[in-house]
Amino acid sequence: MPSLEDQILSAIARRSYEPLKPKALARKLGVTAPQYADFRRALQSLHRDGRIEMGKNHTIKPKQPHGTITGTYRRTSSGLGFVRPHLIEGQSGAEIRIKEDRSLDAATGDSVLVHLLRKSNRPDQLASGEIVRILERATNQFVGTYFERDGQGLVRVDGTVFSHSIYVGDPGAKGARPDDKVVFEMLRFPTPEDRGEGVITEILGPRGQPGVDTLSIIRAFGLPDAFAEDALEEARAAAAAFERSHAEHGTENLAGREDFTNDVVVTIDPAEARDFDDAVSVTRDEETGHWQLTVHIADVNHFAPPGGALDREARRRATSIYLPQRVIPMFPEIISNSLASLQQDRLRYVKSVVIDFAPEGQKTGVRIANGAIRVARRFTYEQVLERLHSASATEPEIHDLLFRMRDLAKILRKRRLRRGALELNVPEAELEYNEKGEVVGAHFRKHDISHQIVEEFMLAANEAVAEQLSSLHVAFLRRVHPDPDPKKLSAFAEFARSLGYKMPTDFDRFALQRILDKSADRPEVYAVHYALLRSLKQAVYSPAEEGHYALASKDYCHFTSPIRRYPDLTVHRLLDRWLRSGRCGSDEAELIGLGDHCSKMERRADMAERELIKLKLLTYLSARVGQELEAIVTGVADYGFFAQAEQWPVEGMVHISTLTDDYYYYEEANHSLIGRRSKKRYRLGDKVRVVVARVDVQRRQLDFRLAPTEAAESKRKKGKKKQS
Repeated sequence: MPSLEDQILSAIARRSYEPLKPKALARKLGVTAPQYADFRRALQSLHRDGRIEMGKNHTIKPKQPHGTITGTYRRTSSGLGFVRPHLIEGQSGAEIRIKEDRSLDAATGDSVLVHLLRKSNRPDQLASGEIVRILERATNQFVGTYFERDGQGLVRVDGTVFSHSIYVGDPGAKGARPDDKVVFEMLRFPTPEDRGEGVITEILGPRGQPGVDTLSIIRAFGLPDAFAEDALEEARAAAAAFERSHAEHGTENLAGREDFTNDVVVTIDPAEARDFDDAVSVTRDEETGHWQLTVHIADVNHFAPPGGALDREARRRATSIYLPQRVIPMFPEIISNSLASLQQDRLRYVKSVVIDFAPEGQKTGVRIANGAIRVARRFTYEQVLERLHSASATEPEIHDLLFRMRDLAKILRKRRLRRGALELNVPEAELEYNEKGEVVGAHFRKHDISHQIVEEFMLAANEAVAEQLSSLHVAFLRRVHPDPDPKKLSAFAEFARSLGYKMPTDFDRFALQRILDKSADRPEVYAVHYALLRSLKQAVYSPAEEGHYALASKDYCHFTSPIRRYPDLTVHRLLDRWLRSGRCGSDEAELIGLGDHCSKMERRADMAERELIKLKLLTYLSARVGQELEAIVTGVADYGFFAQAEQWPVEGMVHISTLTDDYYYYEEANHSLIGRRSKKRYRLGDKVRVVVARVDVQRRQLDFRLAPTEAAESKRKKGKKKQS
């Protein structure tokens, strides 16, 4: 167990740390009342030693030696490393280059203290430094493939975190066999002179065996795949109490809830969804043209009150994790797939937001209530789209509801874009499986009107709730998307101009959206949208009143998914106190720490999902070396270009050494590789035909080469040019 001094230093060294007062920091670290005196003594000791300093209002800040920077380390497969400085007042400095022999034993993701050796004098030059201290390890647990050599047991770690295998003891340690996927705890991190040492803690199974890839990702990211028994017991007790109350009283006694059970309410979710936390209803006054949208959200708080075992588990997880063919829920299935899930024809408790709109979509009133509903129909996105495009045999009231929903969603969407909201088209990958559960392909998820209906209504509800809480002057967990760095936006503008888009010198969010719209039907659509996304800051959970840049919204929060997001649950609890007593309050310092935790867990879940999709696709492609694919250039560097297959959401690299028809040089301003003699150009957004050349599943790397047809076409054009 780390000392209190180490825990304090680790907490304040994190990139997301914002100065806190002693009591707030103690709460963030989970310091109990009996430990608080020791905590204060640890603070005094660190202050005396000059390792922390006190800021305004007695807040605690890290004190760094002159000429040093804290940041997060990232190691490349060549051994070269880079450190991205931690945020200071929302801004992050340029990366710092770290040579392998100056990196100590740092691993990717570690928080480190760097001593600057050389500052950057030019925009295209990185500063260089050396790591002087590891402040916080990203993890001590790793996953890899076990093998034996020269009478020793070794593990080749997945990915490119380490360039060499790790020694794990005598052959057959813990019963491991060559080619098994194993989990091990690092005892001594590797350095340039030492391969490091670990101890095997779990054997996952033979590499390639069904399910082992998923388990590998779960262990590599430290995902919680089992609930504590006391949480399961609390869930069972909640289910029994609800069923007993429902059997005794039915809809006659709804515990003070507003009765919406006679309204026509529907859910719209993916076909594979198991938990349904949102339902909607739309009415329209035919005489005045006024709309009323009611969004019903599962009242999870009724079954999981603050401070209980269920709350503890949900808070720790902070989010449900959606992996291919596997969900790791934030709440046990008894809650997430049953009690709180808004299933068709079942009485369910909800938080309801009733929003009135004028005919043109202006918001005219909002009412929030504890309610009860009975869903009339569960729809999938595909079913809604089918009914909107054909005269299917849906009941008249359901049929009319769907068309009202479509019409209102279009009005709200139009108004949102008019106020400057950005519509980024960043495709999501969806894998395709055969009857054995094996990957047989993949595609990009559609985003049609059926998805837009749900999206617009959830955005409207989230914004209405945030505006209500803001009017009460109470701190709450907002969904914050800070304004972007002007320098990064200017770089994006230059990039857009290099692709031929007209971009004014003095541009705004509307100019950005025009570029997004114009690229929609062009080959470089994903390259443009990804480039803008990289120019924007990451959305986070925070009580800070910074607004949401992409949505052009002053007040915004997440309220609509409390089954799978803990920040939504905290908003529900504030509303519940306000609805019951007319008052509510919160601890802003505690919310800062909670927002940091939830943001971190959200990023972990997203990374794990992306990594498993990539792993499954690479495994699929490893049996298809030599296959030709149509692809779009998505990134260009001096060592080659990256291309994303049009058929599958997977990206590979075409190394410059494989472009043998000419000598190519990199033109940074235009994001292009250009042939010195032929002037042949490979530019971001270009369409190319490539061949799957090499797949390294272990290191998660995919190499493409230009297809023979592509290379032949290039030579043909070159010859024709010479003749003319």
